Amino acid sequence: DLVSGEVQTHLADVVVLASGGYGNVFFLSTNAMGSNTTATWRAHRKGAYFGNPCYTQIHPTCIPVSGDHQSKLTLMSESLRNDGRIWVPKDAKDKDKDPRQIPDADRDYYLERIYPAFGNLVPRDIASRAAKYQCDDGKGVGPGGLGVYLDFTDAIKRMGRAAVEAKYGNLFDMYARITGENPYETPMRIYPAVHYTMGGLWVDYDLQSSIPGLFVTGEANFSDHGANRLGASALMQGLADGYFVLPNTIRDYLASGPYPAVAQDAPEVVEARTSVTERVQHFLSCNGTRTVDSFHRELGHIMWEYCGMERTEEGLTEAIRRIRELRKEFWRNLRVLGGNDQVKAGRVADFCELAGLRCVDALNRRESCGGHFRVESQTEDGEALRHDDVYAYVAAWEWGGEDAPPVLHKEDLVYEFVEMKQRSYK
Repeated sequence: DLVSGEVQTHLADVVVLASGGYGNVFFLSTNAMGSNTTATWRAHRKGAYFGNPCYTQIHPTCIPVSGDHQSKLTLMSESLRNDGRIWVPKDAKDKDKDPRQIPDADRDYYLERIYPAFGNLVPRDIASRAAKYQCDDGKGVGPGGLGVYLDFTDAIKRMGRAAVEAKYGNLFDMYARITGENPYETPMRIYPAVHYTMGGLWVDYDLQSSIPGLFVTGEANFSDHGANRLGASALMQGLADGYFVLPNTIRDYLASGPYPAVAQDAPEVVEARTSVTERVQHFLSCNGTRTVDSFHRELGHIMWEYCGMERTEEGLTEAIRRIRELRKEFWRNLRVLGGNDQVKAGRVADFCELAGLRCVDALNRRESCGGHFRVESQTEDGEALRHDDVYAYVAAWEWGGEDAPPVLHKEDLVYEFVEMKQRSYK
């Protein structure tokens, strides 16, 4: 999914009408099992700024694709990199061999070689790009050459199988059920996949968006992650927002009331209901030739190819063009059969718009930083090159209209006690 942030699907279409809930207060939060962009994007279209949409975390420890039938890759815990060693064959000719038949001297433990200080424990963005480079170089293993090995042979020798099973048994079982392979005997295959977005609706220190009374919590806002993200920080953010921040800031907001109720026939309410009805009726009556899933899949391919692990000016420009064309065809040539299909259609419509904003933000930020890697901005040895003198700001985008470009607002990042420095994991 492109963005976390879930409430009941159609609530978000009227979420900023400033009535209901507790006085004028509305909440956008998250549900990790059904995360999608509907809530955040409906609010954004009503005036809520969207912060840092280009920063996308790629998770390096996923079970690779095995065919076109898959809708997404299965994510496994990063804890596997504590004891597993990542490698590919040194010679591309060996990529189809049984990995157990490849001697250690013919294996490239590339993370340990390139990043000796951190080895297999480098941050997710670095591990993900490194795996991509190995596969691009023809050394990828498994179907389509889209995989690298995650090997526990040394860990089992060192700790014993029982100790490895106690630490990782549930993950090994999951891998075995999906792939039909025994990871205790044969190295796992992994490949990067989209995991998380650090962007989200812009909020102030009270967790209030640019729309008064609309509070955005948890993964639906942009506030805690910056350009990158640590493991479990989404859980931390949800707990901090819910336990410590909102009980105080919501109370302060409500104290400035009372807030009169909005009548059911108010122009804003009528407009919201009408727009939702017209949207659904269009989906059901369009009667085109393409399914919702076909548009969703094509959009995903565009984003992965041009706005994935690494981005270029040429690629992002092409992505923006293709997304615009895809949106036009979506509204002209969609075929919805009813039921859950119409809900999916609404979400894909939002995905298309968000994808465009994400590419615009990525094109605008001509530096490499965290989850955003621009090929044109890298050091001599291929690492991310920041430009803090130009881009030390939060990009808070305002909805510009159906056929108008988004409007950029910059919130400068000013630190009194922390010095911004270029990172190195060599």
